[in-house]
Amino acid sequence: MLKFGDAIEALKAGKKVTRKGWNGKGMYLWLKPAFVIKPEMCSDQMLKQAVIENGGTILGLGTICMYTHDSTGRKAILTGWLASQSDMLSEDWIILED
Repeated sequence: MLKFGDAIEALKAGKKVTRKGWNGKGMYLWLKPAFVIKPEMCSDQMLKQAVIENGGTILGLGTICMYTHDSTGRKAILTGWLASQSDMLSEDWIILED
């Protein structure tokens, strides 16, 4: 098992990571790298308008995403996952192999 810093390095290397201590079955993280957003990619009208106002493209910054479940148990994606203090201090991180 790994420390949080090791999990971050694994994300940067394109791996998926999870914690043994998480109570949700199948939850994991991955790093979505930065990318250029164009208007035709946008279903979110506010984002589309921001792209248009920026001359037709805008940089989408890299972010950590989580595969998780919502309050009803449906599978869901959380964009912009933030680590808790217990996540950062835990040493039960695991790299998931595809």
